[in-house]
Amino acid sequence: MTTATDTLRTDAIAQYRVLGEETDPGLEALARLAATVCATSAAAVNLIDDRLQHTVAVVGIQPGVCSRDDSMCAVVFEDGQTVVVDDARADARFADNPFVTGPLGHVRFYASSPLITPDGVAIGTLCVFDDDVAELNATQAEGLELLARQAVDVLELRRHSHELVRSNDQLTQFAARISHDLRNPLTAIAGQIELAADALAADDTEGATRSLSHAEAAAGRMDGMITSLLAFARLGGARPQRAAVRLSDIVADALDDLESAIEGTHAVVTVDAPSDGLVSGDPALLRVLVQNLVANAVKFTQAAGVSPVIDIAARPSGDAWTITIDDNGPGVAPELRERAFSLLDRGNAGDVPGLGLGLATSRLIVGAHDGRIVLDDSPLGGARVRVTLPSAPVLTP
Repeated sequence: MTTATDTLRTDAIAQYRVLGEETDPGLEALARLAATVCATSAAAVNLIDDRLQHTVAVVGIQPGVCSRDDSMCAVVFEDGQTVVVDDARADARFADNPFVTGPLGHVRFYASSPLITPDGVAIGTLCVFDDDVAELNATQAEGLELLARQAVDVLELRRHSHELVRSNDQLTQFAARISHDLRNPLTAIAGQIELAADALAADDTEGATRSLSHAEAAAGRMDGMITSLLAFARLGGARPQRAAVRLSDIVADALDDLESAIEGTHAVVTVDAPSDGLVSGDPALLRVLVQNLVANAVKFTQAAGVSPVIDIAARPSGDAWTITIDDNGPGVAPELRERAFSLLDRGNAGDVPGLGLGLATSRLIVGAHDGRIVLDDSPLGGARVRVTLPSAPVLTP
C-alpha cells in the first residue's frame, strides 16, 4: 500500500527529472569517487519510490531497475543513517536478499548513506558494495556521507536548472503579455502627441496644452501599469496589494486609453457604473482588466462586420460588485468559453489580430483578487463577460 511518505518521496524524485534520462555526469562522477574512497569494486546512486529501485548512476555494474522488495538499500534508507555491513550473509536484514544469495548478485560487503532532500525526504542512497568481505574505517564512512550530500546537491542543481528553463518560458509569455497590455496606453499617448502637434501647427496653444495633458495622464497610467504588472509577475500571480478602488474611475481611465480604438471603429460605448461602486484591489491591474475586456469586445465585434455597441455596467451583489461588459458581436459558443481563457488559445478568433492574451490575463488578475470571471450570452446578441470582485469599505471624503 502506498503511504503518504511514499507519495512525498515519489513527488520529490519526479522533480529531479532524472528517471529515464541519460546518466547525469555529476552523479556518475560521485559514484566513481565513492568506489575509490571506499575501495570497492562497485558503487551506485539509487532512487527508491513506492515500487521500484532506480539505479541512476553506477560504476562497476550495469545500471538497471529492480523491485523495491529485492533492494538492499530499500531496507535501510528510510532510517536516515549510514549503514556498513562487512559480510551481508551474516546480517539478518540482508542474508536472504537475492543480491546476496545469487539470483541477482553475490554481494558480501555493503555500505550506504541515505540521500535526504532539503525538505527532509529520504529518496534513496549512495551505496558501495563488493563481492568480497571488507571493512570501512571512520574516514571512509565520513567520505561516503559527504559524497551522498553532494549527490543531493547535484540533484537539486538539476531541479533548479529545469525551474530556470520553465521560468524563462514564463518570462517569454509575460513579455508578450506586457506588450499586449501596454499597446493601448501607448496608442493613446501617441495620438494625443499627434493632436498636440497639429494644434501647435494651427497656433492653437490651448488645444496643444490640453492634448499634452492627456498624453501625460496616459503616460502616468502606463507607468503605474508597468509597476503593478512587474510586481504581479514577481509574485507569480499571487495576491496583489489592495486598496479601495472606485469602479467608475477605473472604467473612465480604461476608456481614455482605448479612445483611439473606440473612435477608429465608431464604437458606441455606454457606461453605468455608480460612483459608490468600490472594490478591493490594485487599481492598475483592475484597469488592465477592464481595458482588456473592452478592447476584446470592440475588436471581435468590428471584425464580424458589425458597428460595435458596448455596454458596461456595475451592480452591487451582496458583499461584492459585478461588472458586466456586453457587446453585439458574434459571441462565444458555450463549448469554447472555458477554452477562451487559456493562454495563447484563440478559440474561434479566425483572422482577428492578437495573441490570445487578453482573457488569459483577465482571469489571472480576477483570480488574484479573489474574484470570478465567466463568459455568457449578451442581451445585445453577442458576448457578455461577467466579473465579480469583493467590495471594499466605503471611502471617506
